Amino acid sequence: IIYENNLIIGRANNKLLPYAEEILVANKNLAGISSKYNNKITEVGNIIKKEIINFSLNLETKNRELKILVLGGSQAAKIFAEILPKIFKECSDFGIPIRIIQHCLPNQNQRLSSFYKKSKIIYELFNFSENIIEHFAKVNLAITRSGSSVLAELTNANIPFISIPLPTSVDNHQLKNATYYKNKNCSFLLEEKDLEDKLFNLLKDIYENLSKLEEISANQRQYSDKHVYENVSKVLEKI
Repeated sequence: IIYENNLIIGRANNKLLPYAEEILVANKNLAGISSKYNNKITEVGNIIKKEIINFSLNLETKNRELKILVLGGSQAAKIFAEILPKIFKECSDFGIPIRIIQHCLPNQNQRLSSFYKKSKIIYELFNFSENIIEHFAKVNLAITRSGSSVLAELTNANIPFISIPLPTSVDNHQLKNATYYKNKNCSFLLEEKDLEDKLFNLLKDIYENLSKLEEISANQRQYSDKHVYENVSKVLEKI
């Protein structure tokens, strides 16, 4: 059994544990597993695409511009499209150079495009991308939901990010994921309820102290899942 979250979700998963020969986890801070299964647990890292593991952003802050990638999937696209553009405009009006690459739903394309054009904000929209790395390479900051996979991908790619947990996630596991990376000084964390009140000030502070992005990216470089497939193979071979 492989768990990538920092939390085991739901009763069904716990019912499987007695039958597992091995429990492979992204990290041993996983919550929700009884200590009686400790002898089955092996830490292997996050299972993410190899091309992302091998990618590393050359962070660019010298041009003093915030280049922001907005991610989140369908559960985030609606509220991100409603709230974030207004905050980006506030940044632009304040004098913060900003450009946006934003994932959105197809039915949001026209409204977002019209808003960004009117606000004179450089932008790029996408609905789905097989090659997320092409977007990774263009930015120096991401705003994202807090699923385990996307946070691991951004961390491996050395992209500083603002994590905004989905408040309705089961057992609040997205907040736990986000807190894990924030405590390692690998990210920023904002709860959704604070977006409209606090995101502008956070972006303003980041712009005025771009060294924070460099510090976070440097901390992220201390972490890598590059051995995850090798680690999993070793366990499978042992079984």
